[in-house]
Amino acid sequence: MTHNKRYISRLRHPRKSSGFTIVELLVVIVVIAILAAITIVAYRDISQQAIASSLSSDLDNASKQLKLYQVDNGSYPTALDCSSSPAISTICLKVSNGTTYTTYQSSSASSQVFCLTATKNGISYRTTNDSVPIAGTCSGILPSGMVCPVGFIVAPGNTTFGTSDFCIMKYEAKNNGSIAVSRPDGTPWTLSQTAAISTALAACSGCHLVTEAEWMTLVANVLSVPSNWSGGVVGSGYVYQGHINSNPASALAASSNDGDGLNGISGGTGTAGTNSRRTLTLTNGEVIWDLVGNVWEWTNCTIAGGAQPGLSGETAPAYKEYNNPSLLWNGFPPLSRPSAISPTVGSYSSAQAVGRLYSNYGEPTVHAFLRGGGWSSRTDAGVLTLRLDYTPSGGGGDVGFRVSR
Repeated sequence: MTHNKRYISRLRHPRKSSGFTIVELLVVIVVIAILAAITIVAYRDISQQAIASSLSSDLDNASKQLKLYQVDNGSYPTALDCSSSPAISTICLKVSNGTTYTTYQSSSASSQVFCLTATKNGISYRTTNDSVPIAGTCSGILPSGMVCPVGFIVAPGNTTFGTSDFCIMKYEAKNNGSIAVSRPDGTPWTLSQTAAISTALAACSGCHLVTEAEWMTLVANVLSVPSNWSGGVVGSGYVYQGHINSNPASALAASSNDGDGLNGISGGTGTAGTNSRRTLTLTNGEVIWDLVGNVWEWTNCTIAGGAQPGLSGETAPAYKEYNNPSLLWNGFPPLSRPSAISPTVGSYSSAQAVGRLYSNYGEPTVHAFLRGGGWSSRTDAGVLTLRLDYTPSGGGGDVGFRVSR
């Protein structure tokens, strides 16, 4: 009887299982996944740092070899060749396990310039004869065989504007001991157009202030790249305008990281989709900083008195849309008009953030071309924005320049 009561009691009150519940198992799985993710990210970061260190070491050693070659032969080699009997104009560079030299550039047998790219596991670093290794690949070599100066990139030419491929400063010009240089650190050098023309000539052999044709070449190229448009498709949304919202109300240094296009902009860092991105990409993959915003930039062009475009009856400079049907072009150069790029571009307005025209149809004196926009230009800024209210000898703290070759 007692036995039966115990049996019945066990049926009514079964023992609780000592195993995990579904919720407890899910919690454990989530925790393990989080720890695994943290471990993977940390490992990846350490691995990338190790690769970067290895690439820098390889490039340092290669640079020493190339410089020794230059001392012995009077020039850098024209190519890399590790065959058994390389010609005098080539060299075989030592490399660590897993590293490859993916790009070597030298202009000619008489060149005193080289650029070398080393790559390992998809990570690339580059060095030139006068720079330390940095992340990225060589900027390209012009059809003439010349390597662009340090800090310059190659811009594809455009037959419409009569340009061949040319070198252009990746960053706005900075003052380095009264020499114009292209580098991310420091604030832009502000000068009058007259001073910028002479300063650009001294920047390097063959250098000059960016021409109006070169600026329009850059604009046509930039507008054809989908990633420069907020909608991810050419003509969709707006073109990125850079540092134009007075946040902060001053010129900014740039960054050596091309993925950090919102660098320095208050309230913007890391925010996707803002029109304040400071980087634009060319069709060859090169990235240019602050073509719009930060400081205005001179081109080499001027317009005579009485020749400015504008609206009939105006007596003072004012902003206007390029697609305004009442706009009178007057003596404005045809190749500086948006329609020179294409009829579609000619129909764009500030809604696409391509910029506006600031002019005075009745202006009686010579004025210089100022392009892009400054840190406070806001909706008036754009790759096609043009101000015609400064004389060649004028300028200010928000007026800089860029050098090309």
